[in-house]
Amino acid sequence: MWTLGAPQTLQQPPSFLPNQFHHPTFFPAQQRAPLKLRPSVATYTSVASSNNNPLIQSLCKKGNLKEAIRVLSREPNPTQHTYELLILACARKNSLSDGLTVHRHLVDDGFDQDSFLGTKLINMYSELDSIEYGRQVFDKISDRTIFVWNALFRALSLAGQGEEVLNLYRWMNQIGVPSDRFTYTYVLKACVAYESPFPLLQKGKEIHAHILRHGYEGHVHIMTTLVDMYARFGCVRYANSVFTEMPVKNVVSWSAMIACLAKNGKAFEALELFREMMLETHDLPPNSVTMVSVLQACAALAALDQGKLIHGYILRKGLDSILPVSSALVTMYAKCGKLELGREIFDKMDKRDVVSWNSMISSYGIYGFGRQAIQAFEEMIYKGVSPSPISFVSVLGACSHAGLVKEGKVLFKSMVKEHEIYPTVEHYACMVDLLGRANQLEEAAKLIEDMRTEPGPTVWGSLLGACRIHCNVELAEKASQRLFELEPTNAGNYVLLADIYTEAKMWEEVKRVKKLLEARGLQKVPGRSWIEIRRKTYSFTSVDEFNPHIEQIHALLLKISAEMKEKGYVPETNVVLYDLDAEEKERVVLGHSEKLAVAFGLINSSKGDTIRVTKNLRLCEDCHSVTKFISKFTNREILVRDVNRFHHFKDGVCSCGDYW
Repeated sequence: MWTLGAPQTLQQPPSFLPNQFHHPTFFPAQQRAPLKLRPSVATYTSVASSNNNPLIQSLCKKGNLKEAIRVLSREPNPTQHTYELLILACARKNSLSDGLTVHRHLVDDGFDQDSFLGTKLINMYSELDSIEYGRQVFDKISDRTIFVWNALFRALSLAGQGEEVLNLYRWMNQIGVPSDRFTYTYVLKACVAYESPFPLLQKGKEIHAHILRHGYEGHVHIMTTLVDMYARFGCVRYANSVFTEMPVKNVVSWSAMIACLAKNGKAFEALELFREMMLETHDLPPNSVTMVSVLQACAALAALDQGKLIHGYILRKGLDSILPVSSALVTMYAKCGKLELGREIFDKMDKRDVVSWNSMISSYGIYGFGRQAIQAFEEMIYKGVSPSPISFVSVLGACSHAGLVKEGKVLFKSMVKEHEIYPTVEHYACMVDLLGRANQLEEAAKLIEDMRTEPGPTVWGSLLGACRIHCNVELAEKASQRLFELEPTNAGNYVLLADIYTEAKMWEEVKRVKKLLEARGLQKVPGRSWIEIRRKTYSFTSVDEFNPHIEQIHALLLKISAEMKEKGYVPETNVVLYDLDAEEKERVVLGHSEKLAVAFGLINSSKGDTIRVTKNLRLCEDCHSVTKFISKFTNREILVRDVNRFHHFKDGVCSCGDYW
């Protein structure tokens, strides 16, 4: 663990780059301009007396970079401002070759120690994705101002080199260079840009302490970045503590906290905070970033009515033309059970980027419409939009939900062969899920064995989930053993293994797993479901005895259960891991959160209204059977979105075809 200690005298910056980036000459030989002798004043008096700086600056502003560089070669005394405009023009033109040319002239003219131009050069190389040259600029400057340090910190963070930022920051503190408000924002961002399997939460906390010690807690930008950092680590409590104590909040602060809640499983709280923002900040209207997070919260809760209200606000404020907002609207409507409205918005978009296409592809996927997802994926490529890694996660997930094994294999192979995208653990997890659901478990296990990197909990979790579907005890034990090592505190893995043992009637093993859970002080994540009635969202937990509506709900469910039993229904109580008698297990199953939410919807909605429910876990087999029955005998359409996909129940049939 590193500390922010007392200043020490160090002569050279720590070297984190390959040796070739520290060669005595600034550029490789093939990139250095040939040595040119300056014309003598006596010989070229007329040239020397001519000032080309205004002309060069004008050419840069007009975008005529090539001509500006040509005139530069005839100017004996270029100014700092001239070089500033030349550097900015190179970045705007996205021309690394011109940038290197200007840089060589700058060094020849003696500006290599100019910290102001050094900052501009580092920014230029960052924009040109050539951070190694930016680092060379930093290394060559002997008197580095905080602006030079900040420029490099920013460039390295954007390049995902968080480790180097943190090492340089430690060294900066050791030599006594004081941080400013920009320094803190860059090093906090570096904590989440660190490409390491281990979270850097502790280092983020140390920087937080440094901020407090130096009196920067009143700076809204720094504290907002702190909120965002804690949010990315899933530390909602820490983020909320920082947000609550902020003396001044701007729209970015509110947006960061709303996003923190929406992305960390607290969608209900995100909508509440948005309402609070609208009431308290009349002079701070929400921006497009705020609206994306709010739409994500509506999608998570399947809060269609609230989503429509937000959509109306977006239209009134003219935010619907912003691509991330339009993409979020597509996803929101799809996740609220209105795929056709999501498609309508998608079709009306004037411009679509890869995020927009991914929204549409993943929307088809959660409905189990695999072929439509593949068609959208192919259309995207035909329209000239290159797929991203997320595109493949979306389309492979769609293949998995639809059982399109052959098509999924073809897409997986095309990643490297056609698109030069190398599969990550997320893509392997999709393939394991695809093969596992189709009961090709041995092939799924072989795929894991052939991986060049550590599979990780996502991949092993996909295999364990597939083993539960097909009750494969041998592979389940292998997968769970790795998961217990990788995620020792994830109770869900123990519960899945216990479910598999229960299905296999291996009661002693069930007891052993339950003892492991108890010994490690772990508890199963409680099932929770949400339903929206008249623009208000209601939440239910499994066996929710304290809900004010529980007696009325239980009475209805008991009546439905009795009618179902007359038609041959037998409750599937194998999901209950407790040592209870059959009647008590039946009562537990009847109290599952999605059944409570569906019953509440039947009681409080009008005849013919579609019931929409969202659940935080996978829909269990018994709830699936009961909901099919309810849809048939109440003549209602019921949409249930679980953690994996949508289930559209109508006339006693589910859209998943009992494949989920």
